[in-house]
Amino acid sequence: MSTCVFIQIRCKPGSTYRVAEEIALKEIHSELYSTSGDYDLLLKLYIPKDEDVGKYINDHLLDISEIERSLTTLTFKAF
Repeated sequence: MSTCVFIQIRCKPGSTYRVAEEIALKEIHSELYSTSGDYDLLLKLYIPKDEDVGKYINDHLLDISEIERSLTTLTFKAF
């Protein structure tokens, strides 16, 4: 079973749409939203079963240079 995570992403000023396009091109996300507040984007991502969550995010998402900061929330059970 895959692990569902939500990742909030803060982008360098003026780069939110470029970051969103790069994420979309990677085709790794389930859902991607523009948001208000401290973060610019909200990403719903399913981590494959046998992957390390932190390494997967680092290798597949955080290689985008215009991402300044991220906040990952792990999920445990859907109700």
